[in-house]
Amino acid sequence: MTRLLKGLVKAMLAGVLLLVLGVVGINVWILAKTQPRIEHDVLLCKPQPVGLVFGTAQWLRKGGPNPYYRARMETAAELLRLHHLQHLLLSGDNRTRYYNEPISMWRSLRHRNVADADMTLDYAGFSTFDSVVRAREVFGADRLMLISQAWHLPRALFIADSLGIDATGCAVPDDGVGGEWQLRVREWLARAATFGDLYFWGREPYFLGPFEPIRLSPP
Repeated sequence: MTRLLKGLVKAMLAGVLLLVLGVVGINVWILAKTQPRIEHDVLLCKPQPVGLVFGTAQWLRKGGPNPYYRARMETAAELLRLHHLQHLLLSGDNRTRYYNEPISMWRSLRHRNVADADMTLDYAGFSTFDSVVRAREVFGADRLMLISQAWHLPRALFIADSLGIDATGCAVPDDGVGGEWQLRVREWLARAATFGDLYFWGREPYFLGPFEPIRLSPP
């Protein structure tokens, strides 16, 4: 019985080690594949027709404004002012009447003098995967600038690559919040899960709906 127990422990440890090595390997590969297309200076972000702005909570659970949200809004508005974008696609969670990320982004950008005609709201961007897939399949955007924090962009770009989207990443300023290390650990795991979504279990968006292509205004 003791030998059997030792064997089970060794097998479990070997399995954990393989899992860790797999997660690390997938992350290294995704980062190497996407980092060259992530720009950290807004002024140097490559112009694209449409900017996909990923939703997040406007307010922190412990109270106060979310710096991640504010940075995304300020960067999106600046990119339009610089004419690096023609249009913004605001994609986020809208599962309840009390939590509506696209509407929050729309209001914040209107306060930053962004015109309604320059924004399209995606109410079914329940995840990074859903937002990127819907950008092409629902809104007809095959050229995108992805707008988010630098640690989030590799996963989004990886998904865009798998769909054949011509995508670049524009990293917003990252002031950080308490417990950011937990977000980064979760992001490493999310990248590995996304690899599985794309290459093994064929994940589909929660909801697609009819084709509603974005109508771009003349530059």
